[in-house]
Amino acid sequence: MKRLLALALLLPALAHAEPQQMVAAAHPLAVEVGLDALRRGGTAVDAAVAVQMMLGVVEPQASGVGGGGFLLYYDAETRGITVYDGRETAPAGATATMFLRDGRPLPYPEAQASGLSVGVPGAVALLEMTHKEHGKLPWADLFTTSIATARKGFPMPPRLALSFERSPAMRAMFSIGPDNTVANPALADTMQRIASEGSQVLQEGPIAEEMAAHVRGNVRPGTLAVSDLAAYKPIKREALCGPYRVWIVCGMPPPSSGGIAMLQMLGLLEPFDLRQDRPNNLRSLHLIAEAGRLAFADRARYVADPAFTAVPTKQLVSPGYIAERRKLISEDRSMGGHEPVDPGYVEHGTSHMTIVDRAGNAVAFTTTVEGPFGAHMMAGGFILNNELTDFSPVPERNGKPVANRVEPGKRPRSSMSPTFVLDQDRKLVLSVGSAGGQRIIGDTFQALIAMLDWNLGPQAALDLPRVANMNGPTELEDKGDLPAQADALRKLGHQVQVRRHEGGLTAIRRVTRPGGDGWEGGADPRRDGVAKGE
Repeated sequence: MKRLLALALLLPALAHAEPQQMVAAAHPLAVEVGLDALRRGGTAVDAAVAVQMMLGVVEPQASGVGGGGFLLYYDAETRGITVYDGRETAPAGATATMFLRDGRPLPYPEAQASGLSVGVPGAVALLEMTHKEHGKLPWADLFTTSIATARKGFPMPPRLALSFERSPAMRAMFSIGPDNTVANPALADTMQRIASEGSQVLQEGPIAEEMAAHVRGNVRPGTLAVSDLAAYKPIKREALCGPYRVWIVCGMPPPSSGGIAMLQMLGLLEPFDLRQDRPNNLRSLHLIAEAGRLAFADRARYVADPAFTAVPTKQLVSPGYIAERRKLISEDRSMGGHEPVDPGYVEHGTSHMTIVDRAGNAVAFTTTVEGPFGAHMMAGGFILNNELTDFSPVPERNGKPVANRVEPGKRPRSSMSPTFVLDQDRKLVLSVGSAGGQRIIGDTFQALIAMLDWNLGPQAALDLPRVANMNGPTELEDKGDLPAQADALRKLGHQVQVRRHEGGLTAIRRVTRPGGDGWEGGADPRRDGVAKGE
């Protein structure tokens, strides 16, 4: 009887053994500062501020205070979602032909490492707005550990070491000790000012003036002015949501193409019922690639900043339109593509964090400086973004304006895809997103399929080798048994490229146990990240 009583008392404890709060991000130090904020009673937003500040220290090639991003916030009490747009904007002096030379687009490396590419940053303004609405801990307290780490130094992470190998000139801009520790006292000073004074230190005063001076003094100068920085404001938008089987999938509306693409691809493939397939078998690889072709064709034609272009968002995700597009998909033959993407470009300049707090509130935040080390310029110890290269360098095609052309004050189209999945009661089921440039869309979509249709846990879903199609060749990650599928896909009409894949996913999913719910998470094994909860 005593043993039975002891077991009865133990069962509730075991039922709640799953973590009740969790952080998944691209570096262990960033995860730790996020968890520390949660332990101190902070919200998911408090944790996101702390995580972003640390990522700017330990992963400067990917994100930081000189970049921007998109954030989804889930309120567990109201079961509502708020979208925060901190995307960079083109300065007032930007022109539609600024990335052309003799009528032809500048080579990407020249456009990236230039003053032309630098947009007005929005990440800190976004976090400040979100924190004012959903934070609990004092703003300044969320910077303390990151400031100390930047000043003292930290062991160089493997991905940062790789980025320095590829960009030796950027390595020279950091303080690297003989023991391979990296310090950035100038960034510590900047973060101290942001902690004390808020985002305005990036919009006026010495740091803003330094940013503008670097951009305008570059060998390929841009037009960024302090007045552009002062005028910047983040935007709150409505989440873009739609059904998939028994769930509600919510993502980022334009100027991101991610939310539209997720709903289109899920809608296209729902009748094919991928639940009957094994993960990454030939049928699923083929169908995922074909859905990607169609989503990217629409992305190129229609999606841009909605303040400048009338994006037909509702029509693009409507069941009728998706049903018509689905007729183009055959299980026996690829439809082919005509807009191949340069397989040589590997994107390192983005990061994604996924956070759930003890109350069940959640953040999905994709944060970026665009390319590796952004525009290859620093001010105040932080990297200046090269987000304006996300615009189309060509303003017209076939005599018609390109939707994503450069215009003053405009936000460039993005592939960032922070995503929430809810049940029919609008209770959070999972949160996911990724880094990876245009490949963000395919990675996030495949992670959704893996968790929803194949019922894989987050880490197993993120471990899967990747397939992607951006309306061109079908890309197979050179990992595991995926390359062995190349010939079978070619027989279906695919042009196949087997290539290295960078990844950058993080995910957290609800776990339901007899005595209560908890969370499980995962971080992309292709990067330095971890998922940790308690």
